[in-house]
Amino acid sequence: MSEVQIAPERGTGRTPGSAAAPRVLIVEDESALSMLLAYNLEAEGFVVDRAERGDEAETRLAETVPDLVILDWMLPGVSGLEICRRMRAREATRTLPVIMLTARGEESERVRGLSIGADDYVVKPFSVPELMARVRALLRRARPDRVATILVAGDLELDRQNWRVRRAGREVHLGPTEFRLLDHLMERPGRVFSRAQLLDSVWGLSAEIDERTVDVHVGRLRKALSEPGERDPIRTVRGAGYSFDETFGKG
Repeated sequence: MSEVQIAPERGTGRTPGSAAAPRVLIVEDESALSMLLAYNLEAEGFVVDRAERGDEAETRLAETVPDLVILDWMLPGVSGLEICRRMRAREATRTLPVIMLTARGEESERVRGLSIGADDYVVKPFSVPELMARVRALLRRARPDRVATILVAGDLELDRQNWRVRRAGREVHLGPTEFRLLDHLMERPGRVFSRAQLLDSVWGLSAEIDERTVDVHVGRLRKALSEPGERDPIRTVRGAGYSFDETFGKG
């Protein structure tokens, strides 16, 4: 059993991640991009549905209302803009969070998309880690009960909302990349990620960096997390990659 726990929200006694995993509908006709987004969302613990046509998306939305929709602007069948307009006209989907994806970067087009009812707007090409952060941020605002904000393992605590890490009560100072790396590993204790997988999930596929960069950042993360005599929570699996040690915090 995983030793990483989701801490109850302060003052509520409720565990943010105690409900079923958030469900995301991806409506995107570029299969490669749709699969990439689905892979990253599922790695974050989301349940993912996909549709490649606007009319197919409408059918999915009529059957099951997800927690969030990632919606491409240009779609066969029915445009993403029209789908968003129809969603805002229906009671069941009126407040459903929508992130619009588009190659249209002009200010007038962004204003148009937001005025139709999109909650956020991402221009292609984009950073996958940035999109994941936007998904979490939007869900935290719209459905705070559906997204964990604090991860705890033993004496280690990661606060996503405030971007803070503590160990044994002391503040651990991490750079943005080390923070995302710890978040990614800590959320899935015991799972081994190859360097290529970590590059995809933490840096994004568009990052033109060598896999050895992962080793450098893991080294920095280890140095920041552990003082002399403390146990290293990051496990190296020779020939495979890295994982957050699922036995960390036991006993």
